[in-house]
Amino acid sequence: MVRVSNRKSVGPHLLAGGPQPNTSNDTTRAMIIMTLGMLVVPLMDVLAKNLSTNHAVGPVTITFIRFVGQAVLLAMVIPFTIGARKIMSKRPGLNILRGVLVGCAVSLFFTTVKYMPLADAIAIFFVEPMVLILLSAVFLREFVGWRRAVASMFGFFGALLIIQPSYEIFGAISLMPLGTATFFAIYLLVSKKAGVQDHPLTMQLWAGIGGAMVCSVILLAAPLTGIEDMAFRLPITEPVVWQLAGVILIATVAHLLIVMAFTKADASILAPFQYLEIVTMTIAGYMIFGEFPTPAKWLGIAIIIGSGLFIFLRERRLSRGNGSV
Repeated sequence: MVRVSNRKSVGPHLLAGGPQPNTSNDTTRAMIIMTLGMLVVPLMDVLAKNLSTNHAVGPVTITFIRFVGQAVLLAMVIPFTIGARKIMSKRPGLNILRGVLVGCAVSLFFTTVKYMPLADAIAIFFVEPMVLILLSAVFLREFVGWRRAVASMFGFFGALLIIQPSYEIFGAISLMPLGTATFFAIYLLVSKKAGVQDHPLTMQLWAGIGGAMVCSVILLAAPLTGIEDMAFRLPITEPVVWQLAGVILIATVAHLLIVMAFTKADASILAPFQYLEIVTMTIAGYMIFGEFPTPAKWLGIAIIIGSGLFIFLRERRLSRGNGSV
């Protein structure tokens, strides 16, 4: 029998914004919220790919507008939900750092999907949960048992069954989603630390400011680098405006859900749920491009969902039992 260590993470109350210890209900809610966030967030990538490939909008431009829109939207929402005083962060530097990290991650990924198939880019990005589990054990000192690690690896195997990446993708471009994975894993860990004192809405407002700041620097540096994708390109048409609005709304809601989840449960518990992104991508591929999943892809989806359900049900059992496995 192996004893499970007591968890020390805390998260803000959804309305009051004050720290509270994690409970069984917190962990259950976190897994449900994380599932919703992971099923929604890939829709942002679909819109971004369409904007960059079919409407000639710059990838960094899309990222910049996404963060500016997020900051403006939340600045308008916060006074009517949690109060105008909550606009000010107790840890603004940490939350701006979150924005810088996710701004770099999104800029890299939006540039990647302009040139690579979206499924292939996500295939490489899916090293991120493994990076997250490793970093959460080292820096947050979270308990990571062998069952969580195995569930994460099974989820990765399921993703590979769905994506079936070819060897051609492992060129220079493939380094970009690896960078995205690293930046995003660090972003989630910083979110865990920042979530102790600030409300999730406040955290995302300041992350939007940080993301807009780093994108501004990239856009200003574009003339010096000569890299076309870094330049500001924004043809104003009705489809572009509506799709950019969709990017802003999806990004704001999805990442708010993710932040809420990570303030209520250990990062190593939630990491395998990120594989659920591929479920939405498979459905979107069928509905938009007419790509019906093969039997191998259906098997991959079952493995991914199964790994998430295994952790979900096991955590509920442990929280109601005596804490041993």
